[in-house]
Parts: sequence; structure tokens; C-alpha cells
Amino acid sequence: MMGEPWTTLLIVAASIAAVIVLVLRVKLQPFLALLLVALVTGLAFGADPQAVIAAVRKGTGEALGFVAVVIGLGAILGGLLEASGGVNAIAHRLLDAFGERRIPWALTVVGIIVGIPLFFDVAFIILAPLLTTLAVRAQRRITYFAIPLLAGLMVMHALLPPHPGPVAVAELIGTDYGLLAFYGLVCGIPAAILAGPVFARFAHSAPGWGDQSPPPMLDQGAPQTAPIGFWPALVAMLVPLALILLAAVAGQFMADGPAKATLQFIGHPFTALILATLSVTAWLRFRVHAPLETISSIMTRALEPAGLMVLVVGAGAAYKEVLIESGAGQQVTVAVASAQVSVLVFAFLLAAFVRIAQGSATVAMVTAAGLAAPLISAAALSPSRIALVTIAIGAGASIASHVNDTGFWLVKQYLGLTEAQTFRSWTLCATIAGATVFAMAALLWNFV
Repeated sequence: MMGEPWTTLLIVAASIAAVIVLVLRVKLQPFLALLLVALVTGLAFGADPQAVIAAVRKGTGEALGFVAVVIGLGAILGGLLEASGGVNAIAHRLLDAFGERRIPWALTVVGIIVGIPLFFDVAFIILAPLLTTLAVRAQRRITYFAIPLLAGLMVMHALLPPHPGPVAVAELIGTDYGLLAFYGLVCGIPAAILAGPVFARFAHSAPGWGDQSPPPMLDQGAPQTAPIGFWPALVAMLVPLALILLAAVAGQFMADGPAKATLQFIGHPFTALILATLSVTAWLRFRVHAPLETISSIMTRALEPAGLMVLVVGAGAAYKEVLIESGAGQQVTVAVASAQVSVLVFAFLLAAFVRIAQGSATVAMVTAAGLAAPLISAAALSPSRIALVTIAIGAGASIASHVNDTGFWLVKQYLGLTEAQTFRSWTLCATIAGATVFAMAALLWNFV
């Protein structure tokens, strides 16, 4: 599907514009718009029609094979906790303990801590019901609470191992993992603060809903049970996080054997969410004495909005896969390589352009690292500077999350935002975070 570099970039730009126009102006359903543009874009690249269909199937299948299960289980867990008053109890306790003005800072800390071991989408799906309840309780737009959490999760996902992007870059360019973790935190924490509570305070802190509607509750209209209480709800929400963290620790520090295999099995997001859901179900049935019919009804209704979320995310993944198969990332690499810039700036710009062109942060990071590796070797950079190049690549791969990124649609659907509102909140948050991380890396470059 390769063509001339600028022809390829022009097709990519036109396809992105088409998605935006179809969704924002024509008001076409995002699921249909993304699939339509994915097919037309593949054909515009001159690909065989069957190859285009194969790319769409591959992108959708790879995304939904994991995301669909996590979204479904997360929706059931969230629905049970909402219907039993558990999420509401946690929200009340947080608001009472920290106060409304300090909650965004607490959520940033949660995002940073949880974001180190957990994948972005897993942690966000688990914690999304808490954001919804906080917004409803405080009568504020949900972005005021969501942006600080998202900033912490996103920055850690882009900069720190064991996440796939940073690990892949570290292996390709020979980064020391200890230095990567150190500089990742040094550059990432200020970025999470600026893109999180500071941005939320200035852009989304007006009282009331503003131009947003009240966020959707996962089990809106579902039957209610007797209150589950604060501590059981908190434990249920933390169980999957703790199990996944335990699996990550086991993977890094335990020797191969039955114990490690067992911990990694129960700490897989699928297993962890199933266990958490079963624990809540058992508590509601045997301690709260909720009827089985009521519990089943809550689960069923919680899955209804999850279906649309799954389809939109899958369509976004299909569009992303078509762009990847088109070779757009390679063409961007050629264009950026022609500019004479420092290794740090080169790595950042390359990752950013590839990220904007095809949506996948991991692909952007691997592409940038692959081209930067010979430049790093020729420049004989110090280990600290190699680590900062890795950070710059993560920064570039974080900016401008938009319609070709599955994360964009995940955030939009879960928070109940329009596309325009998602651009003004999530896309700006990601861009501020990426730019701040790069600025910190550039500042430290002169001292190492």
C-alpha cells in the first residue's frame, strides 16, 4: 500500500478530516463513520480490496479480543457497585475527606500510582464509575474529575515499564531500565500535574454541567439493592487493581514456576475482574440478601451501554490498522529524517508525527526508536541521554490523541462526551502532557 511520501501523508490527512467532518458535521454514528473511512482510505492507498477487508478484520479482532472482555466485565462490576450504592459511598467519602477542590489532585495521585502497573484502558474502565458518581454528586462536568485521572494514567503508560511501548523502545536503543524509571517519574509527574488538575482547574472547573450533559450511569434505570457499604465497595474496586499489580511484580521478580504462573493467571485483567465481580455478587447475595433475579437484571442492564462502547472502539482500531498497513508511519519517518535536528528533537517529532498519522502510540514509539537507534549509536550518547531520548519518544507518542486512536473513543464513550468535547478535554490533556514531558527532557538534556 506504499506510495509517494507526500501522497501518503495527504491521504492520511484527508482521512482524518473525513472522520471529523462525518462525525461532527454530518452527525454520522462514529461506528459507521470509522468503518466507512477505514475502507475508503485503504482503497485510496491502492490496496487490493481483500487486503483492506483483512486489515479491518485484523484491527477490530485484535482490539476487541482484549478490550471487549475488559469493557464487559468492567461494566458488570461498575453496574453492581452503582446499583448497590457502593460507588456512591466511595464518592461521598472522597468528597468529605478531601473536599471538592482537592479531589482532582487526589485523582492525579491515584492515576500515577495505578498507572505504573496497569494498562491505561484497564485502569480507566475500572475507575470510570467512580468518576461518574463524583460528577453527579458534586454537580460538576465529569471532565473536571476525569482529566486528572487520565493524565496520570496516560503519562505512566507512555513512559514507564512494564508498559509495552517504553519496554520496546528500551530494548531497541539500549536504555537502562533504572534510568528510564527515574527520568520517567521526574518528567512524568510534572506533566501529569500540568495536564491534569491544573488544566482541569482552568478549563473545566465551572460549576454545573456547562455544555455537557450529566454523565451516563452504567446501570441507569436498573433495580437497586440494599446499600453495600463503603469498605466492601472499596475492596471490590481495589481487588482487580491489586491482583493485576501482584501479577506484574511476579512477572518481574519471581523465578519461573507454578507460583509465578498462578499469580500471573489470577492477575490477568480477565481473571482479576471476574474474581472482583464474583466477590461483589456473593456479598450482595449472602450479606445484603439481594435476590438473584435483581442481581442478574443489574448485570444485564449494565452490559447494554457496553455494547456500543465495544463497537466504536473496534471500529477505531480497524481505522488505525488500515493506516498502519498503509505504510504511513514509514513515510512520515522519511519526511522527518530529511530535517537536520538533534537526536532528542528528532525522536520526539518522529514519534509525534507517526502518532498523529496512524493513532497507535506503541507503533509510533517503535518506529521512532528503530530510526533513532543508529543515530544514538553514532552520537555515543551517555546512558542518561539515551534514557531521555526514550522519554522524548514517549512524549511524542502521547500527543494529539484523536479520531484514529482507540483511546479517544474509549474516553468519549465512557464519559458520555460529544466528539467536540472529547477534543477539548482529552485531546488537549494528552497534548499538554506530551509537550510538558518533552520540555522536561529537553531541560534535563543540558545537565546529563
